[in-house]
Amino acid sequence: MIPEEELFAKGHRACAGCGSALAMRHALKAAGKNTIISHATGCMEVVSSPYPETAWRVPWIHAAFENAAAVGSGIDRALKRQGKRENVNLLVIGGDGSTFDIGFQALSAAIERQQNFCYICYENNAYMNTGIQRSGATPKYASTTTSPAGKVVHGKMEWKKHMPLIVAAHNEGVYVATANIAFVQDYIDKVKKGLAKKGPAYIEVYCPCPPGWKISPSQTVEVAKVAFKSKVTPLYEIENGVLKFTKEPSSFVPVIEHLKTQGRFKHMTGEEVNEVQLHLDKNYEKLKKLEETCVRL
Repeated sequence: MIPEEELFAKGHRACAGCGSALAMRHALKAAGKNTIISHATGCMEVVSSPYPETAWRVPWIHAAFENAAAVGSGIDRALKRQGKRENVNLLVIGGDGSTFDIGFQALSAAIERQQNFCYICYENNAYMNTGIQRSGATPKYASTTTSPAGKVVHGKMEWKKHMPLIVAAHNEGVYVATANIAFVQDYIDKVKKGLAKKGPAYIEVYCPCPPGWKISPSQTVEVAKVAFKSKVTPLYEIENGVLKFTKEPSSFVPVIEHLKTQGRFKHMTGEEVNEVQLHLDKNYEKLKKLEETCVRL
């Protein structure tokens, strides 16, 4: 049931095996031709729009690193003023650097105002475009150029932000979902749902990055699948403040199965691996409890 038409054209300059490029491709399969995009500076902007070329076959606006949501808000208001808002899908796109960190203020404000757009964060765990620097989405102990693994300090020393729950905490009117490029239909369904929502939607899609994660380009989808099986990327949605899992593994694997696939974690000790496992277990248990009790966020 996935449309064959390609609105994110081939020939762009993304790395071989780029998970984020897969996220762009399938987001547009969900949205269709009648779509406008506000896109923050980042990997997907750089590889898809080298002047005078573009990979986008829909109207597309390049926003600064910090203000894609603000530009999206302007588009939303302009379309309403023209009486055209009901007929146009509006996507706002940013990487985890422009979402978790630099652009969070604009995103938070747009959600508080109940702007009508679907925000997609292609989450690849660092500022990949500018040289693999750590971000608020970088996992603990990951080695990056600004959190290098040394003899004393083993990579980034802070846990990743829980952005979906942070977004959901704004108000019950926002639709929130997590996705993974290894499960395309689940991702497409959530983008469609976010676009159909009258108000803000936030979708965070997990996108392995071969050079940043130090994996083979051929491993992208498999690494994403193991992340799902090891509780690294729980798949759920939050509607009207209530959390519900949309997909769960038939069985889980230890997080070491995920970590050992990537060069950025090769320095980790057994004690550190156990610490990460405990953290993921607690986080998954917290999410399951929210689902079971139907507590409104």
